[in-house]
This record gives sequence, C-alpha cells and structure tokens, in this order.
Amino acid sequence: MELRPYIDALRHELALAAAAGGEDARELAERLTAPLESAARLALLDALSEAAAEITRELAPGSVDLRLRHREPSFVVTPAPADPWSDQPATPAPPGPPPAPAPGEDEATVRISLRLPEHLKTRVEQAAAAAGVSINTWLIRAAAAAADDDHARPATGTASSGGQRFTGWVR
Repeated sequence: MELRPYIDALRHELALAAAAGGEDARELAERLTAPLESAARLALLDALSEAAAEITRELAPGSVDLRLRHREPSFVVTPAPADPWSDQPATPAPPGPPPAPAPGEDEATVRISLRLPEHLKTRVEQAAAAAGVSINTWLIRAAAAAADDDHARPATGTASSGGQRFTGWVR
C-alpha cells in the first residue's frame, strides 16, 4: 500500500490553509512539511495497525497482519484453516469478547525481542503454520492464553526443607 498519495494530500491541504495566512504562514508551512511527513506516516501506520487488529478479531481463527517493507505497509491475510473433509473453508466459531485490558494497560502494541532455542523456534513455526497464522499472531495468542491460564491455576508451593514439592489447595 502506497502512503505517498495520502502524505501529498495532507501537504497540499496544509499549503492551502497556510496560503490564507499570508506569506509568513506559507513559508512556515513549507518548513514544517518535512517533520510532519514522519508524524503523518506514523499516524497512518497506527491507524492501519489498529484496523488490522480489529479485522483479525473478527476473522479468528484467521488473521490480518500489517507488515512494513521499505517504509510502505502491506497486509497479509491468513484465512481460517480449511476443513480437511470438505472443499469449503471451515466455519469459524463466533469469537468471544476480547480480553479486557488490565488497569492502566495501554492498547498500543509494543515490540520486544524474544530469544528462543532453535528447536523451540522450529516447533513454534510448525504450530503457527498448522494453525494457519503468522508466528507473531500465534505467539500473541499463546501468551494471552498462558496469561489467562495463570489466573485460573491453583497456587503451588515448594517446601523449604527436604526439597519436597507440594501442589494443590490448602484449607
């Protein structure tokens, strides 16, 4: 997807608005267009990323990923896996409500660096391919499921003497 036409349209609108303010305003607008291009690009990418996330929630178990290559975004659509016994795509189960963000949690996405042993990376790639989703989408779903599972898991403890381990509920 080419962002240049949208950036150029924004630049044109800024020039038209500045022209109404006189020569000084027009010169200021010309000096501001270069720094504003980066901000406009980032705002457009944020909007596209949010749209892809919203579409993914509706397509589950299919997904839409936004990828950036050479400063230009592109969408990668991964349909739901097909039913092996039918020529028709599988009918997705209705998606449940998205998990509520924790108090103070921001909806913005963040980038992290994750180091995996080679054998685990291979297993993650295979699992993502089997699910018909990108590795990123698969890891996000696995992390969300594990985080949700932690809240439902009973408390476990380790005895301080003898190295014995106790698991279960205490009354």
